[in-house]
Formats: sequence, structure tokens, C-alpha cells
Amino acid sequence: MRAFVGLPLPDAALDALERLQEPLTVGRHVPAENMHLTLAFLDDQPEAVLEALHQLLAEISAPPVQLAFRGLDTFGGKLPRVLAAQVQKTPELSHLRERVRSACRSAGIELPRERFRPHVTLARFPRHLEAGQVEKIARYLSAAADFRLECEAETFALYQSTLAPEGARYDVLAEYELRG
Repeated sequence: MRAFVGLPLPDAALDALERLQEPLTVGRHVPAENMHLTLAFLDDQPEAVLEALHQLLAEISAPPVQLAFRGLDTFGGKLPRVLAAQVQKTPELSHLRERVRSACRSAGIELPRERFRPHVTLARFPRHLEAGQVEKIARYLSAAADFRLECEAETFALYQSTLAPEGARYDVLAEYELRG
């Protein structure tokens, strides 16, 4: 089963991110129900491994995490593939991510070593952008450069990711309260 661990966002944050998407006319918007901040991408895992991970995640004790969104960015180089709202990397967020990754390793999941760039994906762009589309993305980024949002994540979750032609669907398998 394809899975990941992430932070679901409160409704007020989802509403603000949806409003932020509205002026963007390029690419496919990520629906609010799929917006999250990924802590660990697990790829395909057997159900028994995910059950063991569930037990370990349930043992994590951490306080709610303050999320500070600070601007937008694209991933993918000169031809962007993804538009994301950037989240400030704080010690609390990094600590929770490391606790989650440690639980994954204890459950037998090998995670790639990667730099943590906290973000929430807002849109995905086609592989081949037309000439005017890159300029539209640049204008959108310029207009939204001052985007700021603060919220508190009170839970983290184990998700199943199901790929489909119209985009991925994420279903919460288990949710864990952050309660210091």
C-alpha cells in the first residue's frame, strides 16, 4: 500500500490556501482535502509494516506544532512541476519529523536521506508548459510573494495514497493527537 505520514491542516488554513489558488490559471489545483505537510513518504509498504508503524506512531508524544507559511515557491527547476506554499522550518516541526522518521525506521521502513523543505503543494503543472504559461506562473508568484499564514497543527496522520489519472487521492488510515 502506498503511504505517507503528514500533518493535516485546520479548516481555516485550508480555506486560505484555496483562496490563494483562485487566481492561478495554470496547472491542476490540489483539492483542499488533499492538502497536507508531508513528514515522511513511505512509498509502497506491506500492511503488516504499516500496522507496526501505526503502533509506533501512536506512542509519539509531542505538542501541537505552529506552522508559519512564508511565501510560495516552485519545484522542478526552470520548468516548474509543482507550486507550493512554503512553511518555516522550526525546531518543533523538525523534531516531530525526526520522531516520525525514527518510528518508520523502527518499523523496518528505509527512508531516503533528504533535505527537509516543509511545504504544502497547491498545484501541479503539466510536463510540457507552453511559452505563456511560465510567464503566468511567474506573474502569479510575484503577486502572491507576500503570502503569510499561521496556524496550529493539532494532529498528524498516516495516509494511504491512491494514484488515479485525475490525480492522487489521500485517505487517512490513522490520526494521532499532538498533546505535549
